[in-house]
Amino acid sequence: MMQTSQVAEVKAALSKQSEERAKNDKRYTRNQLIRRRFLRSKSAVGGLIGLVIIILAAIVVPYVLPWSYDVADDLNFLTEPGIGGHVFGTNQGGYDMLAVTMEGLRKSLMIGFAVAAVQVFIAAIVGASIAYFGGWADKVGTWVIDLLLVLPSFLMIAVISQRFAGSKSSTLLLIILLAVFSWMLTARVVRALTMSIKNLDYVHAAKYMSVPSFVVIVKHILPNISSLLIIDFTLSVAGAVLSETSLSFFGFGVQKPEVSLGSLIGDAQTSALTQPWLFLPPAGALVLMLLCVNFVGDGLRDAIDPSSKSGGDA
Repeated sequence: MMQTSQVAEVKAALSKQSEERAKNDKRYTRNQLIRRRFLRSKSAVGGLIGLVIIILAAIVVPYVLPWSYDVADDLNFLTEPGIGGHVFGTNQGGYDMLAVTMEGLRKSLMIGFAVAAVQVFIAAIVGASIAYFGGWADKVGTWVIDLLLVLPSFLMIAVISQRFAGSKSSTLLLIILLAVFSWMLTARVVRALTMSIKNLDYVHAAKYMSVPSFVVIVKHILPNISSLLIIDFTLSVAGAVLSETSLSFFGFGVQKPEVSLGSLIGDAQTSALTQPWLFLPPAGALVLMLLCVNFVGDGLRDAIDPSSKSGGDA
C-alpha cells in the first residue's frame, strides 16, 4: 500500500511538471504577446478604460443634457453649480458649463486624433520614400525636414490661423497647420528605420519582380515599422491637444462661436480663483484626457518594444 501510494504521488508530480512544461512551451503570436504585455500594465489598462469613457462622454453626454452649449439661460448668468438645474453652473453668457465643457472636450479630441492621423501618415510616406529612393530624393527630403524643424511653427500657425478666424474652415485649417508642422521628427526616425529595412532580402526580391516602388513601401516596409507608427500616433494625440490648447489659450486656435478646452481655459484664467467653476471643469477634463492618453501610449511602447522590461515577461 505504501509503495502504491508513493508511485501515485510520483505520477502526480510528473504529470504536474509535464503540464507546467507544456504551458511554458506554449508559443504566442506577436499580437498575442503585445496584448498580454499591455494588459499586464495596470496603468495602461486604466488609461485605456478612462480614454474610452472620456470619448463616450464627449459623444453621448451632450445629447442627454437639458441645455445645449450654444443656448444661453437668460435667467442664470454666472451662477454657481447646482443653481437653476446647471450641474457645473453657468458662465458670463449664461451658458451651461457642463455642456460647454463637453463640447470643448469633443472638439479637442477631434483635433487631437485628426492631427495625429495626418501627422503619422505624412511622416510615414515621406520618411520611407526618401530613404527608399535615396540619392537626390533623400537629400532634398532631408533638407526640407531640417528647414521645417528650424521654422518658428507656433508663430506661423498663430499668424495664418488668425487670418481665417471665425470662418467655417478655421478648425480644418488648424488641423492641417498643426499636422504640417509636427511630422518632421517622426519622419527622421522612419527614414532611419527604412534605411536598414530596404536592404533586406524580401525587399530586393520585390524589386527584382518589378513590384512598383509605392507598393514596396506600403506593403513591405511600412508594416515592419508599424509598431513605431502606432506608438507615435498615440503620443501625438496628446501633443496635438496640448498644441491646440496653447494656441486657443492665447486666442490663435479655435475661434468663437466654436469652443475647445484651450479656449475655455483661456477665457476663465482671470476668474480661476473667484469663480472656480469656470476654470476647473475644462482644466480637469484636459488633465484627465492627457493622463489617459499618455498611460495608453506608455503601455503600448512597453508592450511593443521587446527590449523594454516595463511590460514584464510574456
